[in-house]
Amino acid sequence: MSDRMLRVNSTLREVLADEIERMNDERLEMVSVTAVDTAPNLRTAMVYIDVLGSGSGAEALAALGRASKRLQAVIGSEVRMKYTPTLQFQLDPGITGGERIDQILRELRTEEE
Repeated sequence: MSDRMLRVNSTLREVLADEIERMNDERLEMVSVTAVDTAPNLRTAMVYIDVLGSGSGAEALAALGRASKRLQAVIGSEVRMKYTPTLQFQLDPGITGGERIDQILRELRTEEE
């Protein structure tokens, strides 16, 4: 990935994280933006999130889907880009994979004891 795309992804992640924090939606209280992957043509961006605590990932994804136009408007006003990308939201697979590995290691440790 080019330096330009890394900067774009980092900037979008910061702007989205700040705006999600400002939103008054209970379903988004414990949502963390872990990464953004923008297409090279800047038309679409996949936003990866993690829901901390006991929050529901499905509810958070639904809330973000409904707020996507508002979030795109914020990007358009705060970030100088040729195009404002269409946002798509997904739970971060790296986080869930890491949690699964941690659970397996704990199970192995308890079996040894």
